[in-house]
Amino acid sequence: MNAHATPVIAEADVKEIARSLVPEFRAREMQTEADRKVPAENIKLLADSGLLGIFRAKKWGGSALSMRAHVDAVSTVALGCQATAWVLGVYHAHDYIIGHMSPKAQEEIYSTNPPAAVAAVIGPRGKAIRQKDGSYVLSGFWPFASGNAASDWFLAGAEVFDADGNKLDEGDFAVPMSEMEFIDDWKVAGLQGTGSNSLKCTDVKVPAHRFVSLPAVLENQTPVFADPDAPSIYKSQGGPALGMYIATSALGAARRSLDEFLKVVPGKKVMYTNHISHEWTALQIALGEAASMIEAAELIFYRAADDVDHYARRGEKMPIEIRGRIRMDITQVPRLCRDAVNRLYTIGGAAGLSVRSPIQLNARNLQAASMHGFLLHDAGAEIYGRVLLGVDPGTGVI
Repeated sequence: MNAHATPVIAEADVKEIARSLVPEFRAREMQTEADRKVPAENIKLLADSGLLGIFRAKKWGGSALSMRAHVDAVSTVALGCQATAWVLGVYHAHDYIIGHMSPKAQEEIYSTNPPAAVAAVIGPRGKAIRQKDGSYVLSGFWPFASGNAASDWFLAGAEVFDADGNKLDEGDFAVPMSEMEFIDDWKVAGLQGTGSNSLKCTDVKVPAHRFVSLPAVLENQTPVFADPDAPSIYKSQGGPALGMYIATSALGAARRSLDEFLKVVPGKKVMYTNHISHEWTALQIALGEAASMIEAAELIFYRAADDVDHYARRGEKMPIEIRGRIRMDITQVPRLCRDAVNRLYTIGGAAGLSVRSPIQLNARNLQAASMHGFLLHDAGAEIYGRVLLGVDPGTGVI
């Protein structure tokens, strides 16, 4: 057991704890952007507050809370800094994956230097060759590894082959970060503060117990699903859960932008007109639309969280119709948030172009979030449409 446990917190306290950290995250928001990674001070706050470990089993020093608690934590942290919230969300996702690994792998990971934040690229971008003794030899290149600067371990997604080149499986391998090569290539126009630099390795030996099959996680076939004593959160349906972890920060970023707009825009003169901004009909319409879109996104996302928790607590597989709807929800929510903030950004005038403006920062960050492969709106819509028509959804990640 990890002797350096993070605080165990109650679900009812998550929002209040997260809200207490917002001023510090907000004070370092522009530093996060400039440094191209989440500051060590932010990571320490997440660990010391217990927010980092809310998806971790209690025996490893976590709180084993729910998907709703995850949404409360990450969306509230994003009121201070979306990049920090994004990284917290993916750390939660990686704790979920680790929860499906062998007890030996979990002990190795969570007994490492605290706070044991774990980075990952869950999708199978690498290649692993299974050896006769059951171990693996792993090689590959993994871009978009958010939060890896603060991580001691990396979950490397890879296809698995035998020595003859026959594909056996695909899944995730837990590798000490010391065995990965860091590539400083995350220089981007949005979510730059997430530190999503690439990692690579060549012919790294990974023991058998540090592998988990991704199809087994997605189809409720790992031992966790049959274990009555396992935390219910690990029994969340894999596809909906993994999508929600990366979409959540959009809610707080949009809400922060709305709050900032109401603070700085009313009372300004609309240049080259006789209007005062808050009396201008066009601005009133844009504001009403944006606020409604943000509220709709929150309602949609909390409904999805409650659905995930409902089936996890019952230990049941989620019906494909709900899985398809949530696959759509996780693309609809960042899109609604992005479009709402773009409305505010545009109607608020040229002052919003300042690099110090959180509205422009969140507009860029939300655009970047909407471009994540898992959050592409057209892909989500197609999958949901196929599910509604009763045909193959065209993906196993659902």
